[in-house]
Amino acid sequence: MKILSITVSYISSRYIHFVRMLVGFFTHGHERSIRAKRNIAATIVIKGLSIATGLILVPLTINYLEPTKYGIWITLSSILHWFSFFDIGLGNGLRNRFAEALASGKHHLAKTYVSTTYAVLSIIIGGVLILFYIINPFLNWSRILNTGEDIAFQTELSVLALIVFTFFCLQFVFKLITTILISDQRPAKASLFDLMGKILSLILIFILTKTTTGSLLYLAITFSSVPVLVLMISSLWFYNRKYKRYRPSLKSIDFSKTKDLMNLGIKFFIIQIAAVLLYQTNNIIISQLFGPAEVTPYNVAFKYFNVLMMGFAIILTPFWSAFTEAWVKKEISWIRNSIKKLVGLWGLLLIAGIIMLVFSKWVYAVWIGEKVQVSFSISALVCAWVLLNAWNGIFSHFLNGVGKIKLQLYIGITAAVLNVPLALFLGNKIGIEGVLTANLLVKIFGVWIYPLQSFKLINNKATGLWKK
Repeated sequence: MKILSITVSYISSRYIHFVRMLVGFFTHGHERSIRAKRNIAATIVIKGLSIATGLILVPLTINYLEPTKYGIWITLSSILHWFSFFDIGLGNGLRNRFAEALASGKHHLAKTYVSTTYAVLSIIIGGVLILFYIINPFLNWSRILNTGEDIAFQTELSVLALIVFTFFCLQFVFKLITTILISDQRPAKASLFDLMGKILSLILIFILTKTTTGSLLYLAITFSSVPVLVLMISSLWFYNRKYKRYRPSLKSIDFSKTKDLMNLGIKFFIIQIAAVLLYQTNNIIISQLFGPAEVTPYNVAFKYFNVLMMGFAIILTPFWSAFTEAWVKKEISWIRNSIKKLVGLWGLLLIAGIIMLVFSKWVYAVWIGEKVQVSFSISALVCAWVLLNAWNGIFSHFLNGVGKIKLQLYIGITAAVLNVPLALFLGNKIGIEGVLTANLLVKIFGVWIYPLQSFKLINNKATGLWKK
């Protein structure tokens, strides 16, 4: 009994010690660090559930549509996401300007930035949507997606594109509420929208599998409308409560502030275009070179390893606006320490990536089954690309937060210009692996340049282009 009592006492003391350490981790340190740690912890839970829901959606959707139609859906989604740059960088411009206004205590200016961004973005997106309605009847989606010349299917794809693009444009405007939350260093709340959307989509897709048979149209309506619905309700909620003082209004619109938003936003706009050419072209290139069915293995590997990037993004997201605030307040030591910790965490991400790669074949078999075969070479290349992207993300978040993005802009343009022709060339030579190798080669540009520029800025040694 005495031994048992000592054992229980020891376990209890260690448990209490662990709880105190855990509480201390979230309550001690710089106020900004505490806020970041709490948001990261909450986001890990939320994003973890979101990632799990997303992974469940993949086999469910593939089984509902079958691999070829799933490849068509993924490719169409990728093409329409090319239009994600139509906010001409206003979202990211607002993210920085709103954070700067909050850090300076200028709440009226923050409201003006919010109202002006909503107004300008609504005008731009409205024009783009009208233009798409005009040109869509003349687009041959069967040829674009390489699906054959079935006239009936071409008509279905045209309607499909119209539905998806309409909701996509609406989402553009309504998702500004997530920009406000992230600018206020509350990414955990912003992450809730994605989780709610995926859970609702999962429920609806499951219902579709029981009541319909492989309809691309029903799938598109579900996946496109749900995020918009969630963002609309969330916007009404937050603008009538916590962010009531920043709620967009007609009298607060000041188009003269557009230039202030655009000076930074236009640079983000160009970087966004480059990002679209880098991230959203693989599906269409693979579809054109090898057929829609071959998009599915690549997409399965991407979704599997992108779990790493999504996990790392949970940690990175609060730091963009936190870096903005720290830079405005000249708290350089906090910035330096934060980057060191992020680099250390990337080392753990590298180990996790290697482990995931080793067990990838077994995971695919359990997760997707025998319907889709993913080669080890595709898995290895996707894994390497995700890890490089995460590394660059550490320093690009700092550079984005402090608005020193001209060098990043030039690198992004160069990489984007080289990526498509290089992917087509290597794809024709060595297959899907060639497309993915091209992605890796153009990514290497930023691996050493972004850290070097960050080092120069932090140590006040940046001159010329390094300082812009």
